[in-house]
Amino acid sequence: MRRAVVAGGVLAGGAALAVASRRRRADAPDATPGEWLLPAGERSTLTTDDAAELAVYVAGEGPTVVLPHCWMGGPAVWAPVAHRLVRAGRRVVLYDQRGHGSSTVGEHGFTIERLGGDLRAVLEHVDARDAVLAGHSMGGMTVQALATHDADVFVERVQRVVLVSTAAGGLSRGRLDARIERVVGDPRLARLLAGAVGLRVVRGSVGRQAVRDHLELTRDLLVACEPATRSGWLRAMAGMDLRKGIAAIAVPTTVLVGTRDTLTPPARAREIVAAVPGAELRVLKGYGHMLPLEAPDEVAAAIEGRSEGDASRVA
Repeated sequence: MRRAVVAGGVLAGGAALAVASRRRRADAPDATPGEWLLPAGERSTLTTDDAAELAVYVAGEGPTVVLPHCWMGGPAVWAPVAHRLVRAGRRVVLYDQRGHGSSTVGEHGFTIERLGGDLRAVLEHVDARDAVLAGHSMGGMTVQALATHDADVFVERVQRVVLVSTAAGGLSRGRLDARIERVVGDPRLARLLAGAVGLRVVRGSVGRQAVRDHLELTRDLLVACEPATRSGWLRAMAGMDLRKGIAAIAVPTTVLVGTRDTLTPPARAREIVAAVPGAELRVLKGYGHMLPLEAPDEVAAAIEGRSEGDASRVA
């Protein structure tokens, strides 16, 4: 059980998850029917310059929105938002981050710069122009890595950025990093978290009101993630610091964070806003780390450049 709690503590962000053991109840048993299936679209595979194969999924027509997903997650985390964007007339691009789902690791392995390189490959693969990039957790780090390490591509192809429940640095736990990495990379972890224990662990990643389907999806994606992928990306995120690089972002940028996000808390969001000129902070009251699941209306509204829901704006 101790190993499970430690693993939950680094879920999707690398911060301590002390709230995981509170056993707060799920206030609603099910999510909206059909939201776990991605909108109808087309699948393809691209090969990166380091021979990784990335599974790409495109749905809808219209202006392009690209949605990189979180660590130990997948495109399904974005499904409720994707449905809203397709209905609003957007072309939605999702993909399995390297080492997740059907995507392979490639020769360069797990590095923050590589996250940006993979996003660049996806943008080129779908010929995205004037795209909105919206990244959740590690997906937000992916967007920031592109801006930092591939500034020319960013300027050429990106018109707006939305960073959801993420950080630009400050995720290291110091001496605990190596210990947490060993736990997360333990092959036995998936078996331990496969049942009700896993639901209790991931409960701390959401906010005041939990939906059982959200918890089950989060747990199942965690369990399905390969041990080397879990530990490799954790190591990369712990050593990450993009705060200087993102100062060059010159497109409209919105940062969303929940008040109950214990993984990438509001302090991390404020660091991003302080670094990116003109960035807007939206703090969503009562929500946790999994905002694409918990608050899809608010997230979709931010991507479309609208305001909606119970959000406090901080300039």
